[in-house]
Amino acid sequence: MVRIHRKGTTSLQLPPLSGIFLTMYPPRRVAIVHEWLTSMRGGEKVVEVLCEMFPQADVYTLLHVKGSVSPVIEKMPIQTSFIQHLPFSKSRYRHYLPLFPLAIRRLVPDRYDLVISSHHSVAKGVTTGSRTLHVCYCHTPMRYIWGLFDDYFAPGKSGFITRTGARLFRKYLQRWDVRSASHPDVYIANSENVRRRIQSIYGRDAEVIYPPVDVSSFRCSPTRKDYFLVAGALVPYKRVDIAIDAFNQTGERLVVAGSGPEQARLERIAQSNIEFRGQVSDGELRDLYSECRALVFPGEEDFGIIPLEAMASGAPVIALGKGGALETVVDGETGIFFPEQTPAALVATLERFGGYRFDQTQLRDHAAGFDKKIFVEKLGKTIRNHWDEFDRQDKRQNSS
Repeated sequence: MVRIHRKGTTSLQLPPLSGIFLTMYPPRRVAIVHEWLTSMRGGEKVVEVLCEMFPQADVYTLLHVKGSVSPVIEKMPIQTSFIQHLPFSKSRYRHYLPLFPLAIRRLVPDRYDLVISSHHSVAKGVTTGSRTLHVCYCHTPMRYIWGLFDDYFAPGKSGFITRTGARLFRKYLQRWDVRSASHPDVYIANSENVRRRIQSIYGRDAEVIYPPVDVSSFRCSPTRKDYFLVAGALVPYKRVDIAIDAFNQTGERLVVAGSGPEQARLERIAQSNIEFRGQVSDGELRDLYSECRALVFPGEEDFGIIPLEAMASGAPVIALGKGGALETVVDGETGIFFPEQTPAALVATLERFGGYRFDQTQLRDHAAGFDKKIFVEKLGKTIRNHWDEFDRQDKRQNSS
């Protein structure tokens, strides 16, 4: 339920869209909240567009590693929490997870008209008063305390101390996550998959607005090279180990672009046909997309921007047929699914892949349905509508 706004007859005026960006007339006060700014992944790409939409906003985050995100975000006024100043926080911040609820609660001062939280861990838990409309763009409820706990903390994927601490604090974090679900006035889910999860865990309804893909920044190559690609953060739930095991068996060339806590383990089990590029630049990633035979996507994602970036580059996707991929990949047209999260299932699908022919124009046209402009228009309209309702409630309150 939207809380009543108590600012007299003040309304949040949003001008018509200009190009692909939505702006607000100053001095309207807007805050953007995101858990941490340490790299440019899917969540940070959403934050980047929010910064373009609301250039006068202040950005709040638990932790910011300077220079780790795009210039659009870096130029914003960024405020951090006490997590920023804890020992080894820039590289070991995840170890402070039990402190995140405390750090986020009072992170944002009560002086804003609009707070937009970009949530996948604790951002929705920021406290706002009755004078503020809080819109939560939810990438997922905290996956590592719910359905993917074992993917993060099973033996062999985390150390004994980390695993023990996670078990000790899991119930506390689950209780906090559910309790703080009442903080946002409005939920927006990044996929139908996540909308169902929000309903199941938080008991809240959500509108679905797919994340933005900057289709114009990707290109198709007239020739493809003889390698498959895995791209993204090397973290447990991405299940890159399945791709490694599968390509160890097939002997075909696989390029892995990305870094993360799983990298050393994955490099140890990979054979010589698998090449690790580490963290690559945006330009290098675009080249890898445009030249690969296909993107391999073995994880069960909340949504997954990477497959759409590959399609925008003319590359088909070989994806696990679960989660967000079901909303972005059209089986047989823009990629093919493998049915089980096992190396054997992926190997069998790789053997079938050679029998398919994919059209680059069709792939790119499909990705265009998720373009950045569509995200901006839908999100702008949604915020405008909720603000108008917020203001109408305020007027009824003042007139009674």
